[in-house]
Amino acid sequence: MQDVTTLEFMRVVSRYGGPDVYWTEYFRVHAVSTLEKWILDSIDNNPTGRPVIAQMIGNDIPSLVRTAKELQHHPVAAIDLNLGCPAPIVYRKCAGGGLLREPQRIDAIIGALRDAVTIPFTVKTRIGFHSPAEFDTLLPIFAKHAIDLLTVHARTVVQMYRPGVRYDLIAHAARELRCPVFANGNVYSATQAQRLLAETGVRGLMIGRGAIRSPWLFDQIRAQLRGEIVKLATGRQMLSYIHELWDNEITPGVKETSQVQRMKKFMNYIGEGANEKFLHDIRRVETTADFWRVCEESFAHDQPMTLEPESRV
Repeated sequence: MQDVTTLEFMRVVSRYGGPDVYWTEYFRVHAVSTLEKWILDSIDNNPTGRPVIAQMIGNDIPSLVRTAKELQHHPVAAIDLNLGCPAPIVYRKCAGGGLLREPQRIDAIIGALRDAVTIPFTVKTRIGFHSPAEFDTLLPIFAKHAIDLLTVHARTVVQMYRPGVRYDLIAHAARELRCPVFANGNVYSATQAQRLLAETGVRGLMIGRGAIRSPWLFDQIRAQLRGEIVKLATGRQMLSYIHELWDNEITPGVKETSQVQRMKKFMNYIGEGANEKFLHDIRRVETTADFWRVCEESFAHDQPMTLEPESRV
């Protein structure tokens, strides 16, 4: 997750169990690009004890090949090509999800990267740019090349993060492809995660926004799959998590309003699983004192919280 899956956030999430493998923020690749030092830091100083995959975004084949070769000199478990970012500033440059409009170009890029990458090579995609029907054109391209993993976010690019996740198309990919397939898109609870694994036949789940909202989700899913009781976090545990985020994400010397604005990025996701009043109030705070006042009002309690978003599909 760009501007989220930093070294600092990885450090926090790992203390709550964390995922089995981490993806970095994406390296922006173009003709004169260099490896962003802060992203490399999350690889070279990975504090989690778990593998980390280096993610790239771009459309220039020589530059992508050059970057992939450079990244293989660092301790990465795999190189990943992003075909899923739905941000307009990205897809208008024909990168990320924007490449889904040009299947032949995707074919050439994946072919070149498969030749250049000597460690596992993975791809993350959405099911199409405008329509889910485009997935029928994309799947044969992924099948053609010996990629080691395909992660499918089961929304289109223009759909962004709105409801209507097509998990049936993920199941179709899992049946058709020889490589493992991971499901991505609104994984929000341990029970739902177990159901998705069973219904789609995928080998794993990629969790994005749900990991910000609930860092406990990874361990909750593991407990569910082992048949154990799933423990829900209490309000005070959420409050403690927010304090950890604050301590790890805030840069000393940065002005107060900037610190508060940085934390709002995380609070927008947490608010999806809290209550409407919290989300309304936290978006309007400007000072540190008001930030913590709103957090205390919503989370200074010992009641368990499901942290499930109101819109679940």
